[in-house]
Amino acid sequence: MSRRILITGAAGNVGEVFLPRLLAEPRFADYSVRVLCRNRQPPPHPRIEVVTGDIADRAVVKRAAAGVTHVVHLATCKEDPEHIIDVTVKGMFWLLEECRNAPDFQRFLLVGGDAAVGHMYLQRELPITEDQRHTAYKGCYALSKVLEEVLLEQYQIQYGLDGCCLRAPWIMCKDDFKRQLSFAPEVFGEPLWGKLVGPEKAAQYQAEGAVPIMLDLAGKPVLRNFVHVNDLVEAMVLAIDHPRARQQTFNICMDEPVNYAEVARHLNRTRGLRGVEIRVERFSNWLDNTKAKLHLGWRPFYDLARLVDAAYEYRKPS
Repeated sequence: MSRRILITGAAGNVGEVFLPRLLAEPRFADYSVRVLCRNRQPPPHPRIEVVTGDIADRAVVKRAAAGVTHVVHLATCKEDPEHIIDVTVKGMFWLLEECRNAPDFQRFLLVGGDAAVGHMYLQRELPITEDQRHTAYKGCYALSKVLEEVLLEQYQIQYGLDGCCLRAPWIMCKDDFKRQLSFAPEVFGEPLWGKLVGPEKAAQYQAEGAVPIMLDLAGKPVLRNFVHVNDLVEAMVLAIDHPRARQQTFNICMDEPVNYAEVARHLNRTRGLRGVEIRVERFSNWLDNTKAKLHLGWRPFYDLARLVDAAYEYRKPS
């Protein structure tokens, strides 16, 4: 039987790493690859077929899903109330409908997020396992991650669909983490450190190259979960056809969450940068990746030092 993988969101940060890794994997040498794109497209490749259109359009999804045996669903939408339901719920619903009606369909792989279980906005006393009930924090993005997981779960219950969810925390690539630790106005993600300390101190800290040490309201360093894109991609390659991934959810994250005080100490030791303590209303959480290690044989390569060093040593291609 010929096998074809459909990838949504293939031109995003995860997709641009996953696609070449998939194409280079001998296990998938006989798979054809189709990508569904709205605007951005991956670089041309003889094994890649491109379908363009809106994922919320059922006719587009029907055309993209025709004859596929696997789906890797990466398409998502951030805090955008105008489009988030169309992209992350309606689009996924049309995909699941096509998959459940395809006689040769094999697996639906969803890359989810720890926003579905509260991220660092909700306090947990115990490590967060895959059994943690869905708990979205405020905003439409976290709600959409819950709805994605629930949609997949219910199709598994209703129709016996073979699905797998890889639940990732904040996915780091290139110099993302360095930009997240910036006091500049164009800081990557949040917290917005410059706004928290004010423009005068932000300019001073930025000029010094200082880095924030995120503390909770009790004054303890915040522990925040991350995964490097390369580690996530290796988990995806494993889960596409792994027999123990059927109808399972896996936390895909670093072995330990990042301690912001340890980040500052590492950067002081290796680059002479000083840390600035900033208290915020955030909570330390520990995402547990034991299940992925046990069932998939997956191991993360990146620890705190590798994550930080990779971001600070990254240079944009000229």
